[in-house]
Amino acid sequence: METPPRRRADVRRNEKALLDAAAAAFVASGIDAPVRDIAARARVGVGTVYRHFPSRADLVVAVYRHQVEALVQLGPQYLKSEPTPYAALLRWVDGFVDFLVTKHGLPDALSQRDALHTYFLDELLPVCADLLAAARASGEINWPDLEALELMRAIGNLCIGANDDERYDARRTVAVFTAGLTRAASDGT
Repeated sequence: METPPRRRADVRRNEKALLDAAAAAFVASGIDAPVRDIAARARVGVGTVYRHFPSRADLVVAVYRHQVEALVQLGPQYLKSEPTPYAALLRWVDGFVDFLVTKHGLPDALSQRDALHTYFLDELLPVCADLLAAARASGEINWPDLEALELMRAIGNLCIGANDDERYDARRTVAVFTAGLTRAASDGT
């Protein structure tokens, strides 16, 4: 079996810079941000953008995947760097909230929305489940039957209003919700 050739380091750096720049441009101006603005943010030429991502849809999907991959990597890092598993979970949830607030409705704008949603769940559910299990094992979370999908859906639902009302603070609302994870359910559910 043949292994694919390794890409040059400068090509990988350019692609990462492009993805980071595109993500920032999408937050600032939406997914229709001009390619020249993205190129300027990444400090590359417009041609470099099109060489890496021939269409806007290719770029949007790549940014989405890049950010999901970053969240996947952060889970284990936070378990090692934070003082407790619950603190690791909360820090990861903060990044998840940022991702959701800036990406709300994005998959709907793409023809690949079902595939992206499946990718999103396949990649992020195991990370959330690991963080949740660690916090539960440490005794910090008192909800023995809470599943990662339930937690992620609840957080996702709390983030929905963030784009429609500038007074709505999704991060604060999610913080109130996650604080409740440390309290035992009064009725046992």
